[in-house]
Amino acid sequence: MTANETAEQLRSIQRLVASEQFVVALEQLTPLLDEDADQPDVLYMTAVCHRYLRQWQEAQPYLDRLLLVMPEHGRGHQEQGHLLRAQKMAGAALRSYQRACQINPALDTSWRGQLEMAVQVGDEAQANQARHQLQRLKALPKPLIAVTDLLSQRKLVKAETLCRQFLQKVPRHVEAMRLLADIGVRLGAVDDAEFLLESAVLFEPDNQQIRIDYVQVLRKRQKFANALAQAKLLLDSAQDNPQFQSLYAIELMQTGDYTGALDYFDRVLARLPGDAITLTSRGHALKTSGQQEEAVESYRMALAGHPDHGEAYYSLANLKTYRFTAAEVNRMQQQEGGLSANPMSQVYLMFALGKAHEDLGEYSTAFNYYRQGNDLKRAQSGYDAQKMGVELQAQTTFFSKDVFTSRPDSGDPACDPIFIVGLPRAGSTLLEQILASHSLVDGTLELPNILSIAQSLRRRGQGEGSAEYPAIIAEMSALELRELGEKYLAETAIHRQDAPYFIDKMPNNFRHIGLIKLILPNAKIIDARRHPMACCFSGYKQLFAEGQEFSYDLDDLGTYYRDYVKLMDHWQTVLPGDVLQVNYEQVVGDLEGQVRRVLDYCGLPFEPQTLQFHDTERSVRTASSEQVRQPLYREGLDQWRNFETELQPLEAQLSDIIQRHDKSVA
Repeated sequence: MTANETAEQLRSIQRLVASEQFVVALEQLTPLLDEDADQPDVLYMTAVCHRYLRQWQEAQPYLDRLLLVMPEHGRGHQEQGHLLRAQKMAGAALRSYQRACQINPALDTSWRGQLEMAVQVGDEAQANQARHQLQRLKALPKPLIAVTDLLSQRKLVKAETLCRQFLQKVPRHVEAMRLLADIGVRLGAVDDAEFLLESAVLFEPDNQQIRIDYVQVLRKRQKFANALAQAKLLLDSAQDNPQFQSLYAIELMQTGDYTGALDYFDRVLARLPGDAITLTSRGHALKTSGQQEEAVESYRMALAGHPDHGEAYYSLANLKTYRFTAAEVNRMQQQEGGLSANPMSQVYLMFALGKAHEDLGEYSTAFNYYRQGNDLKRAQSGYDAQKMGVELQAQTTFFSKDVFTSRPDSGDPACDPIFIVGLPRAGSTLLEQILASHSLVDGTLELPNILSIAQSLRRRGQGEGSAEYPAIIAEMSALELRELGEKYLAETAIHRQDAPYFIDKMPNNFRHIGLIKLILPNAKIIDARRHPMACCFSGYKQLFAEGQEFSYDLDDLGTYYRDYVKLMDHWQTVLPGDVLQVNYEQVVGDLEGQVRRVLDYCGLPFEPQTLQFHDTERSVRTASSEQVRQPLYREGLDQWRNFETELQPLEAQLSDIIQRHDKSVA
């Protein structure tokens, strides 16, 4: 059966369900299940039919399968709530309705279910929240409810179209502006989102949710001073509000004021003793500022009162140097499958248990946990490997040698930026720490500015009659390219201090090296490499904050790595000598030799303190923060081999690239 035929059949079955012909609907669903037992819509409707027929036991396996295949299926969790409510299990039903609303806030049926169940179990606070949300939904225009629903299903294009159509009719509707900004963030159009929320704040300056969203978008754009100012306005409006105090503390962290941040976290804790989220955030501040022992204590305090707080377990694991006690491992295992209220808690827990068992030498068990965590995260991400492959191939197709030789005077001639690119977990943080130890170099962050410029060109290429990015660059003048270079330097100036050079270590910038060399032709670019298996497996067992969705599936990882190598080979061909490849294994084996090589490439004199990089006092916000505060060790080079059996398919996928790497570092 074709996809169109299946879709038509499902519509026919939906009509049967709507007319309460449940037995007939089940008869027509059976062959669809035989054809594909994991179709979410088929599983969902089968469960619905069994519930209406009061066949509770028959319905449950289909729901279990649905939520395994698609953990973020909002209506699936809603149906689970209905099923539990029908069986008089009010507490469990409430948790399912809560999960459904977290995934899809437009599910008014789940809010009503929450209200009913909260009243039954005597949870007045939850009942009041449900009442408030129901009132909010009732007041919301139907098109915006539909937009919210589409967002939960990741149907971003449809959501954007509908939202824009509504705003054309009601241009100053701030909730529509907020939703469109949310869509913009998800699509990578963060600058557009900033503009929308800036306007919405002007229209309704007392709308707290709009201002909170504005703060968060400013943070994403790394406009930390502006984000802090907006957070301060919220705090000034209600000095004792713990939410605003916490938000202000987070923004203080972004500006490097960890002392101030810790003070405000303590103020929150004075009002909300033992609050797990605040204690975890406080731990992050302590970790980033190099206070590891204090960070561990804060994470443990979070877990003392909330043993189901998955993020705290993962935060301990993410220190890399922390080892869980037997009691902690036991408590984590007791929480398996019990973290239904928070969609991410189970993910955090799986990665933490993976790290715990890896440290114990129980590699098969560890890998099983890593796999479960990745599968759950992969189901949430919506990553499309084929789409990414097309995007990377477009760079190879457009950026020929002629593109660069025909524009010898394009871009801003500044030599200030040093870009460190590659895959995450390839040693980029180590290279940054080494370079940031030099007196002439400022360490910064993983700056989003090149990605933002690329995204703006991508949107520009969507106009009628325009070529798509990167081909649209052919339509740009030398002046426009220079202005983009100037824009990058101006926007990143806030992250610099007084040094003449600075580092931008956004790994994903490797996708845009052609753009970088056209707008900043004198910028230095370092490609951080590591053994392909070591790099891929280190990424696979790392839960990234955002932006690395390819890492949650081994096949996607292998495909992405091959595409990365192919593109870097292309850059080496069309830009010979412009990109310096640095292998992590060679840095470990010959630190001084490789440091001198990197400094020579950057045009920097050798300074002895670059060899003592672990003594450099600076905030490090990546997953390697504790590792780069220690001298180099060889023990971590071959950790992936402990999982060689499980990683065999990936090793086969990358066999030729592995051989090539081994020759290059021999």
